[in-house]
Amino acid sequence: MTLIMKISFDGEQPVRLLRNKDNHGSRNKLCLNIPITFEIVPMIADPLSDIISLLTPKTYIAGGFDFGGEWALQFGKHSGLKYFALVSGSAWLAVDDGQDPIKLKAGDCVLLPNGRRFLIAQDLAFEPIGIATIPEEDWNGGIATVNGGGETTMLGGHFGFAGDHVDMLLGSMPAIIRLRDEDDKTGLRWALDRMRQELFGAQPGARLIVQHLAHLMLVQALRLYLDHGLGKDVGWLFALGDKRIAAAIGAIHASPGRRWTLPALAQEAGMSRSKFALRFKSLSGASPIEYLTRWRMMIACHRLTSGTESVSAIAHSLGYESEAAFSTAFRRLNGCSPRRYSLKNPLLTETDN
Repeated sequence: MTLIMKISFDGEQPVRLLRNKDNHGSRNKLCLNIPITFEIVPMIADPLSDIISLLTPKTYIAGGFDFGGEWALQFGKHSGLKYFALVSGSAWLAVDDGQDPIKLKAGDCVLLPNGRRFLIAQDLAFEPIGIATIPEEDWNGGIATVNGGGETTMLGGHFGFAGDHVDMLLGSMPAIIRLRDEDDKTGLRWALDRMRQELFGAQPGARLIVQHLAHLMLVQALRLYLDHGLGKDVGWLFALGDKRIAAAIGAIHASPGRRWTLPALAQEAGMSRSKFALRFKSLSGASPIEYLTRWRMMIACHRLTSGTESVSAIAHSLGYESEAAFSTAFRRLNGCSPRRYSLKNPLLTETDN
C-alpha cells in the first residue's frame, strides 16, 4: 500500500496565503490555504521489477562495434547477462555449448545469460581476435571500429548482478535467446537508436542516459521473451509467463509477510491445491512455499545490507513468529546467520542486531 497526497483547488473559494509565526514570533513563513486530501491506493505487484531491483547490477558495460572487411570477435566466459542487437549488416553467433551457430540479421536481438564463451563473426572460418587486442585509438565513445567499419554495426551490454540469487532471475535459460518479432520490438529499437546517438555524440550526461537505456533494454528484452512464449524451460522467470501462476507470485510479492499457505496461494491462482502445486513446481523448479521462503530471504538480504533495521524487526515483517525461526531459514539458504550477513553493511555492527 502507498499513501498519495492530493491537493485539490476549489474554484468557488479563493486560495489564500497565510503567514505562520515561527518559534520567535516572527511572521515570516508563507503557506497556501489549500484543501488537502489523502487517499490510500493499492500498489500493483510487479515481480519482474522487484527481482531486477534487488539484483542491482554490480558491473555494467554498454557499447558496440562498427565492423568492416573480414572480422571475427571472440568473447570469454562471463557472469551475469550479455545482450547484443544488430543495427545493420549480418553476423554469425556461435556459443560453446554444442548448439548450431545462428545467423543474425539487422534488427535481431540476442540475450546470452549463462556465461559460456561465444564467437561473433562475419564468417566463422575467419581467425578470431579478442576484445583486448583492439587498439585503444579504435575506440570512440564506447564504440570500437574494426577494419575501418561501415558494414556491420552491433550494440550491446553486460550486466553482472550482485547478490547470491542471480539464478532466480536467469533460471535455466538457454545459451542463446533470440528476439525477432517485428511488431513488438519498436521500443527496443528506439532505445538502441538512442543509445547509438549517445555513444557517438559524447554529449554531457551521456553516460547516465546510456545506463538507463541499457536497463530499459534489459527489461524490454525479458518482456518480449515472456510475451512470445519463448520461456519453455524451468525457472522463476518462466513462471511469470503463466497468468495463473503469475497471479500467485504477484500476491507473494505484494504481501511477503503474510502467513501464506498452499490453499491460500492456490486460491490466488484460481486453481485446485494439487494442480497449482504441480504446475508451480513444473514451471519455477520450486514448490510455492519454497519460492515464498526464497523471496523472503532475498528481501531480508537486501534490508540487512542496506538499512538499519534489526534482525528481529525484519523477521517479524516477513511473517516469522520468532527471530530464531527466521534465522534458521536464513542460514539454510544463505549459509550464515543474519547477524553475520548484516556485517556487509558498514552502518550495522554485531551489537546493533
